[in-house]
Amino acid sequence: MIKRHSALKVKYRSLINDIIISLTLAIVYHFPQIGSMLIETEKTPNPATLKFLPGRIIMSDGTRDFANPEDAEISPLATALFDLGDIIGVFFGSDFISVTAAPTVDWNDLKPDVLTILLDHFVGEIPLFVGGSAAGINVPAEDEEFPLDDPADADIVDQIKELIETRVRPAVANDGGDIKYKGFSRGIVTLQLQGACAGCPSSSATLKQGIEQLLKHYVPEVSEVRAY
Repeated sequence: MIKRHSALKVKYRSLINDIIISLTLAIVYHFPQIGSMLIETEKTPNPATLKFLPGRIIMSDGTRDFANPEDAEISPLATALFDLGDIIGVFFGSDFISVTAAPTVDWNDLKPDVLTILLDHFVGEIPLFVGGSAAGINVPAEDEEFPLDDPADADIVDQIKELIETRVRPAVANDGGDIKYKGFSRGIVTLQLQGACAGCPSSSATLKQGIEQLLKHYVPEVSEVRAY
C-alpha cells in the first residue's frame, strides 16, 4: 500500500510538472517578452535554501537580508515571497536571490510558487523597494548595538576586512549567502552570516576550518572567529 501510494504521488507530481511546462510554453508563445526572462536555480550547501538567478542585476550596491516579514515590508518582492507562508528567509545578492524554506517544506512543491512570484515581479518591472528607496544597501540596525573597533587596531581591522571582501564574500556568494564583518576585539573576529549561510549545517565548519584558518594565516593577531 505504501509503495503504491508513493508511486501515485510520483506519477501525479510528474503530471503536474508536465502541465506547468505546457502552460509555460503557451504563455511564452503568446507573450514573447516573457520568453526572454529565464530564471535559473541552484542548490546551496544549506538544504533549506535555493538560489535563484534571474539573469540580471538585483543589487547594484550592497546586499539585503530579510529575516522575517517585518523586515520585508520595504520590498514588494520580499513581501510577496514571505506571503507564501512557507518562507523564513529572503536574501538579495548582486545577481541572485536566495530563498530559505521553513523546516519540513518540500522544495519540489514550493519552487513553482517562488518562480511564479519572481517571474511576475521582473516581467512586470516592479520596483525592488518601496518608493525606490535606498534601502537596498544593507546597514543592519544591529551595528549600532555592536561596540566600535579600537582605533589602535585600525591596521588589523583593515587587513581583516580586505580578506573578507576579496577572499571570503565572493566564495560565499557563489553558495547563495553573504558574510558581514561585525567587529574585532582581543583577537576575536565577529562575523554575521546571511542568506544561505544562516542556519546552514556546515556554517560552523565554514567559520572554523575555512574563514578562521584564512584570517589566522594572514593576520597573526586573529585568534578566533565567531558568528554574531
